[in-house]
Formats: sequence, structure tokens, C-alpha cells
Amino acid sequence: MSYLETTKNVYKEAALTPDVGLCCTTNPIWELPGLTIPKIMQEMNYGCGSTVHARDLSNHPKILYVGVGGGMELLQFAYFSRQKQGVIGIDVVDEMLTASAKNFIEAEEKNEWFQKEFVDLRKGDALHLPVDDNSIDVAAQNCLFNIFKTEELKKAIQEMYRVLKPHGRLVMSDPTCEQPMNDQLRNDERLRALCLSGSLPISAYVKALTDAGFGTIEIRARKPYRILDPKNFPTDELIYIESIEVAAIKDPMPEDGPCVFTGKAAIYYGTEDFFDDGKGHILFKNQPLAICDKTAAALKDLDRDDLYFSPSTFHYDGGGCC
Repeated sequence: MSYLETTKNVYKEAALTPDVGLCCTTNPIWELPGLTIPKIMQEMNYGCGSTVHARDLSNHPKILYVGVGGGMELLQFAYFSRQKQGVIGIDVVDEMLTASAKNFIEAEEKNEWFQKEFVDLRKGDALHLPVDDNSIDVAAQNCLFNIFKTEELKKAIQEMYRVLKPHGRLVMSDPTCEQPMNDQLRNDERLRALCLSGSLPISAYVKALTDAGFGTIEIRARKPYRILDPKNFPTDELIYIESIEVAAIKDPMPEDGPCVFTGKAAIYYGTEDFFDDGKGHILFKNQPLAICDKTAAALKDLDRDDLYFSPSTFHYDGGGCC
């Protein structure tokens, strides 16, 4: 049985019998006025972070979400979109689509603003999205892409790139792992189905996105996820898994390479009121400016004694250079 078939079976079981312990179920439940999340959606919340960010969701965007789960994040997206078929949910598991549709009936009863027609559930998979080119403002997936092996991962990212409008955003939450895994772990189909053995280092994850053409990458959060240990997994050492939240923006690729924000900042502390590098970066005295890694390298090369550069915090919430 292939790892993709194993994955379908894992989530078929999770649709028929909600499994609170599947994945790590740490998505924040947004406390928004008038928004009530049904309990069943919370129980079927199979993710490792959040892809719902208010600053991505202005002006009633058209949203695509791949891997619907119990529908919680789709409901949160619909809160911002509020239009018929404003949110498209894609899943390859029939039972998950059925369960999610049922949950939206309950959501409609609990939320005066919500209509189940706001969400368009479609059968399909991440490698062949049943969505038109250049039709989506915000695309999202949560704890899904890390089940894929290299070629499938490239295809899934390319599909998201295809359906996004220019300057559209792909928002993702996935496990990452800086430590190399042994062959037994990497080839364990059950682990891959649970988004663990497919975990990539952050640098490889970012490269996969920029190789697809995304010109701007934002690392928005990096946090502990879980441990693979010798007592419970086929490994000789502890392996630390993190969860990251990333946005890849379909901006044109700059001639000098992508802008990757990892939470760095520059602070000018010279004698003038501000510093201007002549390339569009103005730093006012003692006011931190968020900068991408490329700009950080260029400013460091100036070898000034009145500029300070923070290390990567792996938390970026907008603004700054570029």
C-alpha cells in the first residue's frame, strides 16, 4: 500500500471516529465577535498551527483550503469572506467531505452570519486541484504537505502557485525537523501519514517554495511540536520536531533572489536622525526595521559601526523592507 493510500485510510478513520489525539490539534480557536466553533469541529481539528491571519483576509477574498478536516479553519476563513462559495474546501477523502458538510449545518445553526453556501466542498487532491488558474486570493493547507515525498511536494506547491492570483498568498502550517531521520523513519508510511517522517528542514522547505516561483516568503511562527523517541519510534536518538507557519506570496521573483523574512530586524544608532542606504531602506534612529535575510546581508556588507542586526526570531508579522 502506498503512503498516499495509507494517508487516506488514516483520515477516513479520523472522519468516521474523531480522534482528538491525531496530529497535535493546537490550532488557535479565534475569539472573534459572533463566531462560535461547534465542538465537533474542535474535536476534528487535525492541524499543527494556524493558517488564518486577519491581515491576509481583507476585502472579502476568494479562499482555497486543501485538506478540510472537520471544517474549523474553513469556518474561520468564511468569517472574513462572507460570500457564496467564497471558501473552497478540497479533500480526497469522501468521508471527510461528508463529515465536514454535516458540521457546517451545525455551524449555520450556531452562527447568525454564516450560511453553509459560503463553503464550496469539492472532491480532489493537492496534486490535481479542481480550481481555475489565477482565481484564488489566499490558498492554505495545514499539516498536509509534509506527508509528501519530494516529487509530490513539488507538484502540490506548483498547483497552489497555479491557482493563485498575482500577489496571492499561500499560507501553510507544517512540521519541520533539522535533524536527519533514519531510513526506517523516513519510509514509515504511518508516520508519513501523520506528517512526521516527511518533515523537512526549514531551509529545504523555503527552497521548495522559491523554486516554484514565490518571490516573497514570510516565516510567521516557529514553535515546539513533538518528540520522536527510541521508546516509541524506530530511532536511536531523540528527534525534535517543530511546527512552522509560513506565507509564500506570488510576487515577481526579484533579479537578486527571493525576499525571505525570518524575523530579523536592523536598528540604526548613529548620530543622524536616520540612515538611508540609497536602495529604498530608511532606518530612523533607534526604531527597529523588519528586514528580509537578503537585505540584512547587504546592510551588513556596508560594515558600519552604527547598525545593529538581530538574529532570526522566526516570527514575522509584516512591515519593514521590500
